[in-house]
Amino acid sequence: MSTGAVLAILLLAALFEAGGDALIRAGLHHAQWRWLLMLAGAVALFGYGYAVNAPPWDFGRLLSVYIVLFFVVAQIIAWLAFGQKPSTALLLGGAFIVAGGMIIASHT
Repeated sequence: MSTGAVLAILLLAALFEAGGDALIRAGLHHAQWRWLLMLAGAVALFGYGYAVNAPPWDFGRLLSVYIVLFFVVAQIIAWLAFGQKPSTALLLGGAFIVAGGMIIASHT
């Protein structure tokens, strides 16, 4: 599988996981749409599980890249969907996550 395809699948998985979590959270706080949002969240989380487990790869080797993508996607969703702008401390910690992921990915 090409590097581009692997990155696309991992990005899709991160979107499913962070998006599914956001949908569940939104469902907990919006009584009118509760069950629809939670069902959509469950479907998205299933999509995450399928996306990372269907391809024939050593997911442990790709975990560092996935964690970086998940962190970035989760912060974007938190900001856009919930108005939670990242703090300086969160951005600094996130820079360490990205740096660590890059170090691990470049040596596996």
